[in-house]
Amino acid sequence: MALRCRRRPLYGRGTTGLAIVAGISSLAVIGNEVARVWRRGSAPLPTETPHVLGAAEEAVAETVTVAVAGYQRASERENALLNLFSSFVITFLSARGIAYLLRDRSSLGPFRDVFLGRRHIHHFVPGILLTFAAGSVAIATRGERLKPKLALAFGTGMGLTLDESALLLELDDVYWRREGVVGVQITLAVTALLASLVLAVRLLRRGEAVVLPDA
Repeated sequence: MALRCRRRPLYGRGTTGLAIVAGISSLAVIGNEVARVWRRGSAPLPTETPHVLGAAEEAVAETVTVAVAGYQRASERENALLNLFSSFVITFLSARGIAYLLRDRSSLGPFRDVFLGRRHIHHFVPGILLTFAAGSVAIATRGERLKPKLALAFGTGMGLTLDESALLLELDDVYWRREGVVGVQITLAVTALLASLVLAVRLLRRGEAVVLPDA
């Protein structure tokens, strides 16, 4: 009797590890702020109430309020970094999800495969154009208020481009093949890096408030 060949999983341990690191880094950014607000806000601490879930909901709601106020009062550079991180992650997840849903169909609402003649225009093409355009304007402009908006465009372009980075490396449409996993790995690594950078900026700002209170 012939032995059945076991199908190797598309995503190996390396990709899973990167996903865990990226997830932990992203959750650390959010969890760090929720914990801080919970300690300093009006929500009772877990040791002070039997209704921990209710207290957690109150802490999360208060964190959202704090985040909105903080975003409005934060520096343009900090807002730009947060916009870059958020737009990058959201774009990558959206692009990967839409591509999966389009895998067995020709269209999904306004989304469909784009062809120029016989050539398939992949989404890394508008991604590269958007990244180049946002980066060029950011370099050329002196307006600090414009940078958070440009960061949104830049992060969106990064997400579209890095999602298909394997195609650029292999010079072939390997999006759904094993070689295409490298695109996911690159994106997860960048996600972890950006999340860590956002967290590092927050930690440095707190350190400055303690060490350099009069600066």
